[in-house]
Amino acid sequence: MTRTPSSATASAAPDAAGTAEDSGLAHGLKQRHLSMIALGGVIGAGLFVGSGSGIAAAGPAVVLAFAASGLLVMLVMRMLGEMSAARPASGSFSVHADREIGPWAGFTVGWLFWILLCVGVAVEAIGAAGIVSGWLPAVPSWAWVAVFMAFFCLTNLAAVRNFGEFEFWFAAIKVLAISAFLVIGVLAVLGLLPGTPSPGAGNLTGHHGFLPNGASGLVTGLLASVFAYGGLETVTIAAAESENPRRSVAVAVRTAMWRIALFYVGSMAVIVTLVPWDDPSVVRPGPYVAVLGTLGIPGAAQLMNVVVLIALLSAMNANIYGSSRMVHSLVARGHGPRALARLSGGVPRRAVLASCAFGFLAVLLSYWWPETVFSWLLNMVGAAVLVVWAFIAVAQLRMRRHLPAAQLPVRMWAFPYLTYAALAAMGFVLVLMTLDSANRIQLYFTAGLTVALAALGLLKNRRPAS
Repeated sequence: MTRTPSSATASAAPDAAGTAEDSGLAHGLKQRHLSMIALGGVIGAGLFVGSGSGIAAAGPAVVLAFAASGLLVMLVMRMLGEMSAARPASGSFSVHADREIGPWAGFTVGWLFWILLCVGVAVEAIGAAGIVSGWLPAVPSWAWVAVFMAFFCLTNLAAVRNFGEFEFWFAAIKVLAISAFLVIGVLAVLGLLPGTPSPGAGNLTGHHGFLPNGASGLVTGLLASVFAYGGLETVTIAAAESENPRRSVAVAVRTAMWRIALFYVGSMAVIVTLVPWDDPSVVRPGPYVAVLGTLGIPGAAQLMNVVVLIALLSAMNANIYGSSRMVHSLVARGHGPRALARLSGGVPRRAVLASCAFGFLAVLLSYWWPETVFSWLLNMVGAAVLVVWAFIAVAQLRMRRHLPAAQLPVRMWAFPYLTYAALAAMGFVLVLMTLDSANRIQLYFTAGLTVALAALGLLKNRRPAS
């Protein structure tokens, strides 16, 4: 099938470096925007709040779980960085899958990721509204959802530099908060914080040991840690609208290792050293609040609520941006309705509106049918990040075999062995998901959605061009 993108997209054929259909987008993101987006993208609400369930399940061994899943994420980001630095495109891995595996693959992973991001927008808006409603109970939570949705929709309808500025400052606050937490935590662990004796290894070896719930607890912690890393892919989407896409991607990927090690693994180590893993406060109000409360930091709960709110709003802003660019890329490749193709001032405004509309519909479903339709929607994207990573790995395997070395500013380590190892690790995580009933349901729903999208993609690309 021959696919002819709409002229409204200002598309261009790939150049010698493989830059694809996204040339009509504005290049308004500066290097400082990309650097901070890459730095802050790893710090999400999943780290501040969601990590508590992993600690409660795995105990101190959650450090091993986060280290193992962090290693997998680093491999995935290295693969994605290799492809994106060589061929920058706002469709990122969807474009790579399209070229290397087939149009059906680009269609499948692109729309799957779009649904994942839009559902994420809804979840983040609901979470942020819940925090603000706790401060201002007179205003109903749905009103705050509407305010947040409208504000970030308008922000993303404007020039891309607006998105970059918001994410720059959001990320700066998150980085400052987690850095301050790590400094305070390390001082407390060493016994250098006034009035706080060093806890030693008591919390690591006591309370039924380092691995209190055995292998099953470690598995649960591993699954929780894998899904806490979601969102790192957005930086490769944003890089296509930067002043120097290849350099921006290369810098972001090369700093991924120390960011993951410092922010995730380091903070987990501090938490389980300072607070007993079975302390109820680790789950609610959360592990970071639990640590600050143990250290006697005044106003710890409210302080962390502010940080979590910022993390939620940052993720919401980034997801609206990423989903709109993914739609634009899909439409430019003939994988979506042409009505969404138009660019205005270098911004795909119809794609932004479509993404916001789907996100707001998901919010309404959470109010109307929370236990049925919205629950099904959440289950459909429960394992989607693993599907996306698998497509990335397969596309990288195929691209590396024919792309000249001169076009690879970033290279995957020990190719192809680590790529195969990453694929095997993803398969192992999927197998682990079948061992737990809740995770099993998510796996089945995600598999169903993926198969349905793949079937649509194959059917669409078998039809003759109109």
